[in-house]
Amino acid sequence: MRQFLKRYRAFLLMIVVFIVITVIHVDLGRKAFDMALLQIKEMIQIIPPIFLLLGLLDVWVPKETMVRFMGEKSGLKGITLALLIGSATAGPLYGAFPVAAVFMKKGVKFSNVLIFLGAWSTTKIPMFLFEMSALGIPFALTRLLIDIPGIILIAFFLSAVISKEDQEAIYKQAEAL
Repeated sequence: MRQFLKRYRAFLLMIVVFIVITVIHVDLGRKAFDMALLQIKEMIQIIPPIFLLLGLLDVWVPKETMVRFMGEKSGLKGITLALLIGSATAGPLYGAFPVAAVFMKKGVKFSNVLIFLGAWSTTKIPMFLFEMSALGIPFALTRLLIDIPGIILIAFFLSAVISKEDQEAIYKQAEAL
């Protein structure tokens, strides 16, 4: 029981806060509950297809292939693939982390995993198309031309700053999932 409480303390604390808010202000509590249900429904719609695709990636793509295309010696090819895969995705950012974990299991270079996460969060093709139509082509292209080098620079900076031991620990945690 103690381990359960320790593991889920943040979640349990939020339930207590939610109950207190509901007791103090019923309408606000109802709105918060409705929003939580909406988020749960969204996750139920998004997470299963992501895990299905991850299972297929895990089974169909050999580790050697991932290492060759996105591993330590992949160079510009790995960076380009990480950007393209991240940009071609749809869905919220929390969907990217299981994909990143599978990439790590498959031997993808740490900076390429970070580039993938950065691309997923900022350079999605559907978002780019929306920006072109709503904000104009010059804005969309300018943002993209700033974001891509920024993502790459941040990924290389983080790879240099995070020690090899810490990177190995992150990879071990990904393996354990």
